[in-house]
Amino acid sequence: MSENGTTRPEAPAEDSAFRHELYPYDGDAQFLDGAMSFIRDAHAGSELVLVAVGAPKERMLRTELAGTDIAGGVTFLDTAALGRNPGRLIPAWRDWVAKAAEGLPVRGISESAWSEHSPAESAEFGYHEWLLNLAFAQSPAWWLLCPYDTAVLEPAAVESARRCHPMLLSEGAHGPNSAYVQEPYAFPELAPAADHPRELPYQRGMLSAVRAHITACAERHGLEDARLRELLIAATEVVGNSIKHGGGRGVLRTWVEGADLVCEFHDAGHLQDPLVGRLRPAVDQVGGRGLWLVQQLCDLVQIRSTAEAGTTVRLHTRLLP
Repeated sequence: MSENGTTRPEAPAEDSAFRHELYPYDGDAQFLDGAMSFIRDAHAGSELVLVAVGAPKERMLRTELAGTDIAGGVTFLDTAALGRNPGRLIPAWRDWVAKAAEGLPVRGISESAWSEHSPAESAEFGYHEWLLNLAFAQSPAWWLLCPYDTAVLEPAAVESARRCHPMLLSEGAHGPNSAYVQEPYAFPELAPAADHPRELPYQRGMLSAVRAHITACAERHGLEDARLRELLIAATEVVGNSIKHGGGRGVLRTWVEGADLVCEFHDAGHLQDPLVGRLRPAVDQVGGRGLWLVQQLCDLVQIRSTAEAGTTVRLHTRLLP
């Protein structure tokens, strides 16, 4: 499947409640200058700041903040606890923005640990950046700064980020981003499956066969115990949705990609909500929890869906060293 179009939300006005701002920088010194300026400005306005960055950048900021009167207004998100899956990030930011609804103005700084990501993870993080505009279109006022290191990233990744952020921090000035565009999100092509993936067509009544197929593949590559049980729960949810909403049948393919075991499910259905699985279900919500659970159990989830080509869901589970 090559591309999947999704409706882009309207471009926020300059006084939009949610300010989603790109900060292209060149090297650690510029990162520190921009991030600390943002934090000091927040402190001056009695705003709290949540920082979600990789461990090296977190150490830099903690060192800079040590002993200052602004340190108490800065909280660091444990990004390691969230894992490698950007599908878990929006609920974390929603929890933080809930403080704004309680009368506590908030900001955030979010940077992916790009150097540690696989190409599939980097692509999904780019989609996450686009989804933020939709997820917080009706949120209380808050401001998210997204640093991108131009000294490390491929130009295509920075260009993609420019198209997803309505605001831009450049040369110390905050303002509208002229590169931001209103158009459907174009997914990059999914990487081809490894040579000779193991394939199993499935339909109603074949859940046990699907689970046995995945178990055999997982155990062959040393995946077992709790991690295997989590993968089987996630697969059960995907197959259940596939049979119920995808025409009653589908195809499972499994293979190893880098350090991951990949389970791919394809059916004829169409997922129309771009935020499916990305928002925490309400306590009293009936249904709609399956893909949320899948995002929590897997190291990465890739979803491509169009009315013409159907839906492909890839579940990535990291194999032990």
